[in-house]
Amino acid sequence: MDCIQKIIRISNMYYNQGLERARVRDLSGAAESLRKSLKYYKMNTTARNLLGLVYFEMGETVDALSEWVISKNLSPENNRAEEYLAAAQMNGNKLDSLNQTIKKYNQALMYCKQGSRDLAVIQLKKVLALNPRLVKGHQLLALLYMEEGRYDLAKKSLRNAGRIDANNTTTLRYLREVNIKLHGDVPSKINSKKDTEELIVYQSGNETIIRPATFKDNSAFITILNIVVGVVIGILITCFLIVPGVRQKAANEADQSVRKADETISSKNQTIKTLENQIEEMESQISQMETANSDSQGIIAIYEQLFTAYDAFLAEDYEGAGTALANVNPEVLTGKAAEIYQNISGQVNKEYIAVLYQRGTNAYQSQNFQEAAEVLQKVADLDETYDDWNAVFYLAQSYRRLEQNEQAITYYQKIVEQKPGTERARTAQNHLNELQQTPE
Repeated sequence: MDCIQKIIRISNMYYNQGLERARVRDLSGAAESLRKSLKYYKMNTTARNLLGLVYFEMGETVDALSEWVISKNLSPENNRAEEYLAAAQMNGNKLDSLNQTIKKYNQALMYCKQGSRDLAVIQLKKVLALNPRLVKGHQLLALLYMEEGRYDLAKKSLRNAGRIDANNTTTLRYLREVNIKLHGDVPSKINSKKDTEELIVYQSGNETIIRPATFKDNSAFITILNIVVGVVIGILITCFLIVPGVRQKAANEADQSVRKADETISSKNQTIKTLENQIEEMESQISQMETANSDSQGIIAIYEQLFTAYDAFLAEDYEGAGTALANVNPEVLTGKAAEIYQNISGQVNKEYIAVLYQRGTNAYQSQNFQEAAEVLQKVADLDETYDDWNAVFYLAQSYRRLEQNEQAITYYQKIVEQKPGTERARTAQNHLNELQQTPE
C-alpha cells in the first residue's frame, strides 16, 4: 500500500511540474513532465486531461483527442475530458480542418524528401493558415527558409513558434543559427599607429595644435604647377572615368528595368498558375469536407467501442467485449489504443466464441432454432472449424428446421467436404439429398 501511495505522489509531483511549465508556455517541457506522470500512474486523469490540452495548444489535435478519449473511459464520472470532447465535436468543420493539416504537413515532408522545397513551402503556408498553432509546421518552414538563405523569414517563423512554445529546444537551436547568419561576429576596432606617428601634437597656450610631421612651404611656381596638373588630371578623370561610368550606369539601369519587367511578367504568370491550382484543390477539398465530418465522428466512436470492449473484458463479460470489439477497425487505432487492441483481441475472441457456441447449442437443444441460427452464424463467421466443425453442423441443422434451405445446403456441403467418412458427413449428405430434391 505504501508503494502505491509513493507512486501516486511521484505522479502528482510530475503533474505539478508540468502544470508550472504550461503556465509559462513551456509546452514541450510540460508535455514531457506529464508523460512521466502518466508513466508512473496511468489513472491520473487530471494529468492526462492537461496533456491533451497541451497537445491541442501545440496543434497536435489527434493526440489531444486520443488522450481525452482514454481519460473518459478510465474515469467516466465528473471528468473534464467529456467537456473537451463535446467542445471539439460541436465545431465539426474546425475539427476536420485541423485533421486535414496533418495530411498536408505529411505531404510537405514528402516534398522535402523529394527536394521540392518550393512546393513544401507553399504546402506549409496552407497548413499554418488552417492551424497557426502547429509548432512543428513553423519549425519546418523556418528550416526551408534557412536552406534558401532567407534568414529574415526563417527568424519570423521561429518567433511565431516561440510565441506558442517558449522553451522548445529545436526552436531555440534554429534561432541561434539564424542570428549567427544574420549578424555574424562584430569586427574589433584596430587603431593605426601609422596615423598617429605622422602627426605632431603640441600645446600653444590653452589650445592643442595638431599638424603633419613634415611640412613643406611650396613656392608660387610649384603652386601654379600643382593647379595645372590638378586641372589636367581632373579633365582626364572626367573623360576616362566619370563619363564611361555614367554611360555604363545608364545602360545597367536600362537592363535592370528590362529584367524587372520580365520578372514581373513571369511572377504574374506564376501567380495565375498558382491560383488555378488552388481553385482545383479547393474544389477537391469541398467534396472531401462533405464526408470529413462524419469521418471524425466515426474515429471517436471507434475509440469509444474499443474502451467499452476493454471495460467488459476487465469485468469478464466476454460476450459484451466481443460484440464491442467487432465494431472496432484496428487500422484507425494508433499508439496506446492499438496496443490495447492487440493485448485483448486474441483472448476476447477466444472467450467470445466459446460463449456464443454454448448459447447457440443451448438454443438448439431448446428448439429455439431462430436464436440458434443467429448465434451460431456469428461463430461460423469468426471460426468455421470451431469444435471440430460442430458449430457449422448445428448451424446447418437450425437453417433446415427454419426451412431456409439455401443456407442449410451451403453449410451441409462444407461438412461433407471437410469431414469425409464421418457420421456427421453421412448425416449431412442425407439431408443434402432431401433438400436438393425438395422444390424451392
